[in-house]
Amino acid sequence: MKFLRHLGGLLKELGGFAWQNKAWWLIPIVLLLLLFSLIIVFGQTATPFIYTLF
Repeated sequence: MKFLRHLGGLLKELGGFAWQNKAWWLIPIVLLLLLFSLIIVFGQTATPFIYTLF
């Protein structure tokens, strides 16, 4: 839970930086990195279930 709080603070700070410096190109990069990390995490947790099917 503490990790999520720190991650939320980091994303909030990064969003404030992009907003203040008009660095709009940072937002899609951060969103893609978060999406890829979620795919990796959920892909690793689903692997044992896939092995039991075969």
